[in-house]
Amino acid sequence: MMQAISQILSAALGTMAFGLLYGVPRNYYPYCGAIGGAGWLVYLAVSPWGGILASLVATMAVALLSRFTAIRKRCPVTVFLITGIFPLVPGAQVYWMAYYFVTDETGLAAQNGYLAVKTAFAIVLGIVFVFEIPQRVFARRRKKKC
Repeated sequence: MMQAISQILSAALGTMAFGLLYGVPRNYYPYCGAIGGAGWLVYLAVSPWGGILASLVATMAVALLSRFTAIRKRCPVTVFLITGIFPLVPGAQVYWMAYYFVTDETGLAAQNGYLAVKTAFAIVLGIVFVFEIPQRVFARRRKKKC
């Protein structure tokens, strides 16, 4: 339990640091961190059913939260989406693919590379699925004045 909490907090802090690196305005850091941490929480919750499915569902959660937050804060959704998917990107798999390739372990390199491509594809599909939802679903309903 403590390990999961530390992972979620690390994901949130890493997401905020990534926002700093990419020039996100300071007042959006907490939202970026919350979205990144929530995405990792969903990833951890779904990961017993498979890493690719967990990446897909977590990316969908990040994209949904990003769209809601962007509407609420009246800023581009990419501010929250790009930083929020940071913990889900398969960087370790790409690293190990390159490592095994350099050390002439081509079977392991291919295995890690294939897994990285599948994970990246799941991330793309998660974003596409959420962005197919019409914008009016996320916008607040305004009362008409007569």
